[in-house]
Amino acid sequence: NDFIPGGALEVAEGHEVVPVCNALMERFDVVVFSQDWHCPGHESFASSYQGKSPYDSIQMPYGDQTLWPDHCVQDTSGSEFHADLSIPDRVRVTRKGFRKTIDSYSAFFENDQTTATGLEGYLKDIGVRRVFVCGLAYDFCVRFTAVDAKVKCGFDEVVVVKDATRSVGLPGTVEAADEGMKEAGVKVVDSGSLVAALA
Repeated sequence: NDFIPGGALEVAEGHEVVPVCNALMERFDVVVFSQDWHCPGHESFASSYQGKSPYDSIQMPYGDQTLWPDHCVQDTSGSEFHADLSIPDRVRVTRKGFRKTIDSYSAFFENDQTTATGLEGYLKDIGVRRVFVCGLAYDFCVRFTAVDAKVKCGFDEVVVVKDATRSVGLPGTVEAADEGMKEAGVKVVDSGSLVAALA
């Protein structure tokens, strides 16, 4: 909820991805949701530092860290899934960012690039070879999830469904996402062409 317009870290038009994601889920047997699950006072929150504002950048032991408004705090309405998002019985939820000292954009690895969420092992154990990524936000969580899936995890094919995402849109972040995914070999498609290909 915190990524939807009106939320603490709202993504413009973020609510528009919900029906697209709902329609896509009907096409897949395996569905995974990633869920930001931050503790109060998380070290990626600007409020944890005197004199810092949201979207400032600081150095963490693992590298550059954008500071965010407090968002998706555990057991708050902001951390809950949108009311209109379909939640199939078969869904697996991967919670991330719950360690106070490490942020997590990717659904596979936290931002230190070594702490695994367990999602890679789960998907490989059940024989998944292709990964399709959608949701919020294109230039952060979607980007890093897709790149990790392809580069670090080595899935055969990784596809981002562009019209099922929206971007935070900080200076340069969309362009960096475009380039990073292209370099990693991640495919970017629209939902219409994907549904036609899966038919």
